[in-house]
Order: sequence, then C-alpha cells, then structure tokens
Amino acid sequence: MAIHDKNSGKLPASTIGDTDQPNSPKRRTFMMFAGASAGATLLGSLSACGGSSNSLNPSTPSSPSTPPTAAVDPIWGPSGEATTIINKLATITPSMFPSVDFQVTSYGAKTLLPSALIQASAWPGGTIPWVTGTQAAASPQSPGATVMVPYDMTDTAYDSCAAFNAAIQAAHAAGGGRVVVPAGNWYCGGPIVLLSNVNFHLTSGCTIYFSPNPADYAKSGPYPTANGNLYWSRWQANDCLNFGAPIYAYQQTNIALTADDNTCVLNGQAMTPMQLSTKAPTSCWWTFKGTSGEYGYVKPATGGAPVSQADANTGATAYSANSASYPGNTALTSLPAAQITNPQANVSFTNQDGTTTTLMTLLTASGWNQDQNYLPALSELGVPVLNRVFGLGHFLRPCMVEFIGCTNVLLQNYHTQNTPFWQHHPTDCTNVLIDGVFADSIGPNNDGFDPDACNYVLVQNVQFNTGDDCIAIKSGKCLDTQYGPMQNIVIQNCTMQSGHGGLTIGSEMSAGVQNVYARNLTMQNANWATNPLNIALRFKTNMNRGGFINNVWINGVTLPNGVNLTGKYGGGALGSAFPGSVPGTGTVGLAANPSTGQGGLITFDCDYSPSGDAVRWNPATINNVNITNVNATNTSGAVSYALTSGFTATSGSCFQAIVAQGSVAADYNGALPVPTVSPITGVTISNCNLGTPIAAGPATATVPGPVFVNNVKSITLSNVVIAGVTYNSALTG
Repeated sequence: MAIHDKNSGKLPASTIGDTDQPNSPKRRTFMMFAGASAGATLLGSLSACGGSSNSLNPSTPSSPSTPPTAAVDPIWGPSGEATTIINKLATITPSMFPSVDFQVTSYGAKTLLPSALIQASAWPGGTIPWVTGTQAAASPQSPGATVMVPYDMTDTAYDSCAAFNAAIQAAHAAGGGRVVVPAGNWYCGGPIVLLSNVNFHLTSGCTIYFSPNPADYAKSGPYPTANGNLYWSRWQANDCLNFGAPIYAYQQTNIALTADDNTCVLNGQAMTPMQLSTKAPTSCWWTFKGTSGEYGYVKPATGGAPVSQADANTGATAYSANSASYPGNTALTSLPAAQITNPQANVSFTNQDGTTTTLMTLLTASGWNQDQNYLPALSELGVPVLNRVFGLGHFLRPCMVEFIGCTNVLLQNYHTQNTPFWQHHPTDCTNVLIDGVFADSIGPNNDGFDPDACNYVLVQNVQFNTGDDCIAIKSGKCLDTQYGPMQNIVIQNCTMQSGHGGLTIGSEMSAGVQNVYARNLTMQNANWATNPLNIALRFKTNMNRGGFINNVWINGVTLPNGVNLTGKYGGGALGSAFPGSVPGTGTVGLAANPSTGQGGLITFDCDYSPSGDAVRWNPATINNVNITNVNATNTSGAVSYALTSGFTATSGSCFQAIVAQGSVAADYNGALPVPTVSPITGVTISNCNLGTPIAAGPATATVPGPVFVNNVKSITLSNVVIAGVTYNSALTG
C-alpha cells in the first residue's frame, strides 16, 4: 500500500471495510479453541449460544516443490513502506537548531533550596491520605512521588516558569537555538511554551518539578475566559479550551524537548497535594479522575459541589485549586442556538428498538453534566471549540506534553513522572520523532505516547511504564475529525513494562488509522506478579468512536513474562434495555462476558465500553492487519492480584491468547436503517508462539477456551503455536 499524505483523508470504503450484512442483534456467536487434551479442535458456535457447530483441526501446510525466489521486503526493505517513513524523518535531529545556547540562569531561573523538597510521608499540613493514610493501599504509588515540592513555590524567586519562557522567547526572536537548563532541582509554576526553532534542553541530573496546582495552568493562556486564561487543547480526542499542558506548543515549526539522558526528569507532581504545604492535603491532579477511594476522591453528596470529572458539575462552590466558586455546565438544551451547528441536533428519528428520539435527547439522557460527558456532547452538537470552555471550575486534566498543529518535532532522552494525564500527546503534527524517552508514570489515564491525527511519526528506543496504554494511536472523537486520519507511523526497538496495552490502536479513532508499522518490541512486563501488562497488542473502538483500522504490520514482539493472567470484560455494558448487546455478566471468556479488558495477548475490541457514549451511530471497520513473530513465555509463580473466578493456575502466558470481539449491531441507536456492521476481516497472525493460556479449555458452552471470536469473518492463523499445538487455520464466528 502506498504511503498517504496527510490530506488524503479516509480510504475508500472498498478498501477499509467489508460489505457483509449487519450482524443480527439477536444472534450472538463465538468460536473457541478446545484444550490440547481434546485434540485442540477449533469449535464452532455451540447450540447454547444460538449457532451451529463445525470444526477445524491443526494442520501442516504443504511445501512447494520449488522454493520461491526471495522477494524484497515491501515493508522493511530498502524501499519499503516503513523504511520510507524512517528515512523521511532522518533529518529530525538536534542539528535542526542553530548552535547557540541560551542559559535559563541568565533569565532569572534559580535552583530550589534543599528545604523546598519535602518527603511525601512528612507533609507539614498532615498525613496525605493517598500516600500514607486511609487511601494508600488503593492508590498505586508512582515513581518519583516520594519527594514533593509544594505549590508554595509558585510566584516566588524560585519559580523558574517566567525565566524558562523568557529564554525560549529570546531564542525564538534570535532565529532559534538551544535553551539549556543546568543540573539541579527546579520548580515551574505553569506551562513551558515552546516556540519555533527552539530546542528546550535538560542537562544530565536536571529535575523540573511542575506546580501541582491546576490554577497555575490557567494564568497565562492566550484565551481569556471566566474560567481562567486558557489554552487550545484536546482532551481524550475532543477539542476544547482548557488548562495548558506543563510542556505546550501550538502551531510551531522545528521544536524540540531533549535531554542528555534519562536522569533528566519532568515531574508533573500529580500525586502532590494542590493545597499549600501548611494546609491539610485533600486533593491532587489524580483526584480529578473520580475513582472512589483513590487519590483523595470521596464522592460528593447528591447535589454537592463536584470534585472530579465523573461528578455532576452543578457548580464548583469551593474549587479545590483555589477555593473559588464557578458556575456549573450549562444545560445542553439551553445553549444558544447559534452554537449548535449540527443540523441533526433536534431532528426526530426512530431507532431499531422502535424508540422515537433525537440527538439532543440521547445526549441529555443521563450524566450529561459530568465534565467527561459534557465535552463529547458539545462535540456531537457541533459547538465551536471557542465555546467549549473548561479550565477552572472543571476537572479535565491536561496532558504532560501536548503539541498541537506543529511540524518537525523532536522528543529525546528525558524521563517523565507523575503526569496529570497522558504523558505525550502530539495532535495534528507532521514529522514527529520520539527517541530514547522514558515514559514512567502509573497514575490514572497515564498513557505513555498518544499520537493523535498526526502524519509521519517515528517512535524508537522508548521505555514505557504506565498507568494506561503504553502507546495509543488516535484520530479524534465524535465530530472532531478535522485533522484527518492518524497515518504513517513506525514503532521500533521499544520496551514496555506495566500498562493496559503494550501497543494500542484506539479507542478514539473517529477519523481512522492507517499505515502502522511496528517491529522489535520487548514487552518485558517486569512487574508481572504485582502490576502486570494487561494486553500486548490491543485494537479498540466502538459504535461512537467508529473509524477504520487499515494496513497494520507488526513484526517481532517478545513477551518474556506473558501478560495479565486474569481475564476481565472491558466494562461499560449497555444492559437489558438493548437486547442482543453484550451483557458483561457470567463466566469470563464466553460470549456474554468476553475478556476484552485484560488477559489477552492479541485483542480486538470493537465493542469497547459502549455505555460510555450516548451516541452510537458509527460502526468501525478493521482490515489488513498483519501480525507475525509474537512470542510469549509462560510465567511461573505466585501473583498478588486476584485471579478470574474459577481459575487457580498461575503458570501461563495469558488468560486467552486471542480475543476478537467485532462490532455489535444491537449497540446502534441511530436512525433506521441500521448501517452495515462489518465483521473483523483481513487479519493474519503468523509464525507466533503464544504460550499457554490459563483458559485452556476444553471449550464448552460454559467453559472458555484459549481463543474467543465474535463477528469475525476471518482471522487467518499460519504457524501459530498455542499451548504447544501448531495451527494453520481460520477463525470465524
């Protein structure tokens, strides 16, 4: 497949999907491998699940009589598709910048006094609940969180934020150069904003502690609002005005964030209390996630002031960052008519369940005024970005490093810790290289690298230890697809430890993802017994995020410690109001409760958390995915996490080797007719040894086997070893 330029848009439907008829909401089918004791037969849909049965046996492909002539590798060869991307980005190096240094100390930056660094266990204002108090056991302690620098340092002589930005502005005005931060401990009370032709460089032994107070990220942005001076941002693939990222750039060319080595740390201090050190610690950035009993979160009483993205924002009367009051989210039905640009907003239609409704009705059914739902609703209604105002009084955390609309971007050699949200989020950027970085933060939604609607990206020599997906490839959500697809990305020579997915595509991928090439990935999973990697290769979307995945080539993934041995449904079931949808109940690993959330080595989930999205009108397509040389080794020993009910074995490589859940037609809640809901198709898995799954079978109507598929037209297995048996067959169901 040819490499596509940024403006090429989506591929024609004939190349990204299948034209099969919709999968009936009343027909739930699946296929599972039985265990080796049953001859490793591939079982078809059992009568108890509403299907018929057939079988496929492991076989050995015949060898041609004459060896074929060796062909040039069309992906990794000298002129291959991946090699073309690598070569295009060969010029993204520190040599792009003039050889002129701007020392931040010349602009007033000062290193912190030793007394400014406080042990987390000795916070002056009292015990921090999520560090040594009642919530500590439920709140994973992220690397770098044992030492904290309080918000007290903001606007003091030791706040280097203004000096950092003054040095950047001077370098930019002089035509470019390198802004140098020497070794030592520094404090930054707000965003560092990169400008064209500037390389912001950290010297070995340098640590920058960023303010833990959200108010410091709403002081200096270019968009003055009632909720602070904000920045153009993108939160979970929806555009808005929000807090600035600690490292931020907008529509710049030739920018870099580099370091001598991984001793250079950007510490987002997301576990540090946002209160002054003399005050009782009650909240931090991660409180905003809204997970009960973790990181300071306590669900407010009904009608009480919100403290997280998951609370009804009826108005923040004592906002945690500054104790000020802010109004709540305006009712969607009360928005000015001029702001609602989606012509379908109030058009009545009847859906497949016989319900007559409107887009506005769907969006206001429940939970609409939670910040995490309000922003997607504004996108669905077509509200202009300048009218999507968050920031102070709201709870949408910023990414640690966010560059939007930039060209020629270099990220190199530094170490991120304790980040508020995603660790790196380039959006609508062209020519991006991230090399030698250590993304090391295990808090909520702490993805390592999330390129979003970018074109030409190279990820290499990066280490990941994360609280969510290590790499998650995205392209907008809802109607925010103006930047086009995410395309032309190479990932090579990377190492993954903890995380939800090692290499993930989705879930926010409404504009599509194409031309993804990965090789030589070591998913070390060193924390396998305590905080394991959940899934190795993860493809996820749903009827809201939609989009397409096309032309993916993955070659060489090593898993010396397998993945999480516990199977788990991804969550977000729609419930009994949607007959035919996945209920998410019963035995894990079967059709009613597929292990799409964790425990699979290779997982396709086109039914990802459907109840999390009020509007489900866009079936996704997956086609032309090629996975080869994935090798997983069984672990052997006790684990500290709970195993799936009914399973006790702790020696294995995964819960199930392959989990493939296609789109579910019953989830669709748009106007009739129901659109084509294409099965997963065109997937080839070859030359792999997937170890021994915990769900060994033999597969029955009540016992899961090592493979699960539903709404899959064909996943072709070629020389794939599972539990010691080699398969050359096709999975359908």
